[in-house]
Amino acid sequence: MEYSFPHYLLSKQSVDDRALNRIVFEALKANLPESPIRIIEVGMGIGTMLIRLLRWDVVQKVDYVLVDELAENVETAREWIQRWAMETGMSVERGGEDQLWVFDQTRDVHIRFECADVFDFIQKNPVPADLLIAHAFLDLIPLPESMPKLLALTKNLAWLTINFDGMTSLEPTINSMLDTQIVRLYHATMDARPTGGDSRAGRHLFGHLLKGGAEVLAAGSSDWVVYARNGKYPADEAYFLHFILHFFEESLRGNVNLDSNVFANWLKERHAQVERGELVYIAHQMDFLARVG
Repeated sequence: MEYSFPHYLLSKQSVDDRALNRIVFEALKANLPESPIRIIEVGMGIGTMLIRLLRWDVVQKVDYVLVDELAENVETAREWIQRWAMETGMSVERGGEDQLWVFDQTRDVHIRFECADVFDFIQKNPVPADLLIAHAFLDLIPLPESMPKLLALTKNLAWLTINFDGMTSLEPTINSMLDTQIVRLYHATMDARPTGGDSRAGRHLFGHLLKGGAEVLAAGSSDWVVYARNGKYPADEAYFLHFILHFFEESLRGNVNLDSNVFANWLKERHAQVERGELVYIAHQMDFLARVG
């Protein structure tokens, strides 16, 4: 199987749709200022959150800044957002390589793409937004030291979603001791990333936000729960599961605490479980809505 990170981001749309905490989401809608608003999203991937906010009719008139350091993600986002808008009947105009305007009778969305490291972007960003979005991102960066810098991007709200919080479950069991060992070692790699990361970021965000001068308005779990129906996974979620196993493989390849042959056989069986529609995958995460200032 060929592994493409943008394809993975597309494949997890339906997983995230189910996972996002509805109480936190309703608090977001209740606290958003009146249109037009300005949104900055950091670690935006390929723009799935922007599309989600349009699909769910959350924003109508908005200036939306999308920030990601991976050129492949930004390039995919430019093409995919334009194609999605046209397929849904919206008009599209380009304003150079890094700007897009999508609109119809009720929606007016000005989009700017920033291919940049988030902290480089923070240094040059002159205007704080009404809303900061960080989706499946904060558990990948150094915290708590990064929190004040991120919160400086908003003058009002921060919606911080899909923050991993220390629990991964793969069913059915292959070997309980081996399963436990692999998950434990996998979580340990999150804490050892040279670029930062925290396998319990979700629970720690309560304290990080408080120390960063923010008030938590709403918080709740946003667990990924993926399972087959009648032997088939919905949408493109089989690919999503294969990619999660690819994350395991990439993270633990060559780990001195894990027999390589045993691990290879474990991965082979897990992939086979996906093909048979047997694998159930659960990851515990947390969503937050915070007010800044």
